[in-house]
Amino acid sequence: MRNVNDPVAPSSAAATAVEAPPTPAPSRLKGRLLGGYYWGTGRRKTSVARVRVRPGTGIFMVNERDVKAFFPTVQELFDARAPVAALQAESKWDVFANVNGGGPVGQAGAVRMGLARALCNADETLEQPLRDQGFLTRDSRMKERKKYGQRGARRRFQFSKR
Repeated sequence: MRNVNDPVAPSSAAATAVEAPPTPAPSRLKGRLLGGYYWGTGRRKTSVARVRVRPGTGIFMVNERDVKAFFPTVQELFDARAPVAALQAESKWDVFANVNGGGPVGQAGAVRMGLARALCNADETLEQPLRDQGFLTRDSRMKERKKYGQRGARRRFQFSKR
């Protein structure tokens, strides 16, 4: 019977094995194709959108629903589709977006930025036209926090002299 505290000698197969070089992990960064899609992430207010694009026929899905069903107002629909409309490439790309957090306006802005970033990853020549129209600029405005002793971020409780 073997003692548990005795050191175990390595087997001959393990001692002679040649260490293989590490393989790079698949990445979604800087135009890399992952699963046949180009990826882009967009953020606006508290919304985050992960957008995938691939060359195709013009399908545009947001959270597995058609973009017109997901963004029913004209302004939100226009905002979400703005990058492909500006490039006049609405029928050249299939777009699939997953978005969560925030409200409809923030989600439309997040999809817009994620779509622009994904298109830049797919074709680097599109970066300058998209940047000139402001689609690649992060809108960093956030809701200001409520402060204690006040009704809101800046609104105070009503002052009574008597």
